[in-house]
Amino acid sequence: MAVFAEGVPCWADVMLADVEAGKRFYGELFGWTFDQSTPVEHGLRTTGYPEYTVARSEGRAVAALAPKSDGRMPTVWTVYVATPDLRVLADRVRQEGGALVTGPVPIGTLGMSALVTDPEGAVFGLWEGGTLTGYEKWRETDSAVWTEMYAREPELVDPFYVRVLGYGALDLLDAGASVRMWAPAGAEPTPDTAVAARRRVSDVFPAEMPPHFLVHFGVPDCVAAVGAVTRLGGRVRVDPFEVPYGRMAVVGDDQGAEFAVLQRTPVLLS
Repeated sequence: MAVFAEGVPCWADVMLADVEAGKRFYGELFGWTFDQSTPVEHGLRTTGYPEYTVARSEGRAVAALAPKSDGRMPTVWTVYVATPDLRVLADRVRQEGGALVTGPVPIGTLGMSALVTDPEGAVFGLWEGGTLTGYEKWRETDSAVWTEMYAREPELVDPFYVRVLGYGALDLLDAGASVRMWAPAGAEPTPDTAVAARRRVSDVFPAEMPPHFLVHFGVPDCVAAVGAVTRLGGRVRVDPFEVPYGRMAVVGDDQGAEFAVLQRTPVLLS
């Protein structure tokens, strides 16, 4: 069982209006299989997790699908960071200018979760592992390989992530734009130790796009993956483009949940 240091992106799930349609989409796109849904106690129903379906690749847990309990809730992928004590970390989020959205709440015996925001409003999750500590397959094809946070005012949120998650930071330039790589607390920040990155929302994205986290799933061929997304009824939000660690595109599934597909090079992610 993998052990994730505090602050390391360790899990992702997607909230959907139609989970069965989600199974068809992601099963076809990534070859995922799905466990029987885990019913969650009644007290959790108001958070949008009446049940929870773990997705697997090669038999290893890679993500989860959950039904929306309220049609007004967003159709969205959420990235979770690991913590050994969710309540303590949630308190630290609030103390540093963030907010608690939902939780802490148990996801059956899998773990404890909460949704929080940073000072700019970007939503991310906290995960205290139970029987599931997080990804069992990651940084491989058909699993999560990378996480990025897109900020409009980096000077506002950068201190927040250092104080809340203890990140070490390494600033780089990508095509003239500032990119901050994040390493776990106690690790010297280098491209090899980076577990995520912060970018500024740029002209590549729509002007109305809010600050957000974006999970990247590994694919052997970015262009082919984009074609498969379109064939399955999804949409391309940002056409394939080059990044320092490969070629990526931002897409949405057939219900609108956005994620990235990344044909990676081993420079930062191996």
